[in-house]
Amino acid sequence: MDSRNLLSADQSRAARALLNWSRVRLAARANLSEMAISDLENGFRKPRPHNIAAMRKAFEDAGIIFTVEGTPSLARSEGDIGLATDNRQWRRRQRKA
Repeated sequence: MDSRNLLSADQSRAARALLNWSRVRLAARANLSEMAISDLENGFRKPRPHNIAAMRKAFEDAGIIFTVEGTPSLARSEGDIGLATDNRQWRRRQRKA
């Protein structure tokens, strides 16, 4: 099976947590309904392959990488020191204002 059509409920929840995304935000990014996201994550029904592909693409476009083990992680490019630096810079700007 094509890996683009593989996404478990646990992977979806973990990827959303890494991105700090709500189901609503994922739904908007994947152009799906919030119910489609909820159904996958709660195991209410088997999701359609194109819905899984849309969710995966939304995650991957946001920088999530699904490892061979299936664990999602947030991609970082060389030299990118991450969100912590962004937050510190934002706080400094807030204090100066």
